[in-house]
Amino acid sequence: MADAAIPTVDLTPFFTDGDEDGKKKAKEVISQACSEYGFFQVVNHGVPLALMNQAMELSKTFFAYPDEEKLKCTRNSAGAPIPGGYNIQPGRSPDKNEYVVVFPAGSSFNVFPTNPPKFQEIFEEMFTYFTKVGQLMESIFSECLGLPPNFLKEYNEDRSWDLMVALHYFAATENENTGVSEHEDQNLITFVLQDEIGGLEVRKDGQWIPVIPTKGTFVVNVGDVIQVLSNNKFKSATHRVVRSKGKKRHSFAFFHNLQGDKWVEPLSQFTTDIGEPPRYRGFLYKDYQALRRKNKTHPPSRPEDAIRITHYAIST
Repeated sequence: MADAAIPTVDLTPFFTDGDEDGKKKAKEVISQACSEYGFFQVVNHGVPLALMNQAMELSKTFFAYPDEEKLKCTRNSAGAPIPGGYNIQPGRSPDKNEYVVVFPAGSSFNVFPTNPPKFQEIFEEMFTYFTKVGQLMESIFSECLGLPPNFLKEYNEDRSWDLMVALHYFAATENENTGVSEHEDQNLITFVLQDEIGGLEVRKDGQWIPVIPTKGTFVVNVGDVIQVLSNNKFKSATHRVVRSKGKKRHSFAFFHNLQGDKWVEPLSQFTTDIGEPPRYRGFLYKDYQALRRKNKTHPPSRPEDAIRITHYAIST
């Protein structure tokens, strides 16, 4: 049976000099969670609670505007992994979800609404904090995997491809409650901040575990790139979003990404150095991005035909 809840990790020791015992215990919990199913929550992560609350309220205010107001910040951002600004989920009906995409400050891909006031200021501040947590988590993951603390940071030094998404899921209908069908994230690490409605679920041991929102926490999940680099030592989390009847859901997702020209393959530390065969063939990250994007723009007739990281798996 799967546990009733995913673990919550207090990151205070990583902001406190000298608490090596606290860091060791936290890394043990993170290592186990990442090895089993790739999901955990964090608290005392460095992102101010007041800022998270303010960003969530601004998001709810924006999505409550009429369509004509929201569409003012829509633009096809050529070259971006997904268009900046306001969007409706591609390939799906508009009563399922809508979102605003934010890139690093100064990016030419950004399209911010002028209303509500302070939207850009607060969202850029949130982005900055999430970037710092992403870099901290890279260091923690490196140590948990037995790599040098700066390994993932040096491998993934380009922060210009990170992105944050503010999401609004409409309430479930009588016939349909899927907000996002089951999938794994293609990047390195994702952070998810939910409102009080929840709806995020992770699969473990064949069962779906609801991720219960708790004030001040957000979810960390391992992406496909980490799974490949670690040769399956860390798992990319299979998760989904279920919409509730009569309740709209709001959330933020921050994607700690990889530059498209990066080569991704199992590291020698987890293959030849220890006599293990590689579980994946190498690939350019942008090629995998293109395949995953096609899943959304041209959804396969059968969900099981969607491209996942198993596309690069080596048969054993």
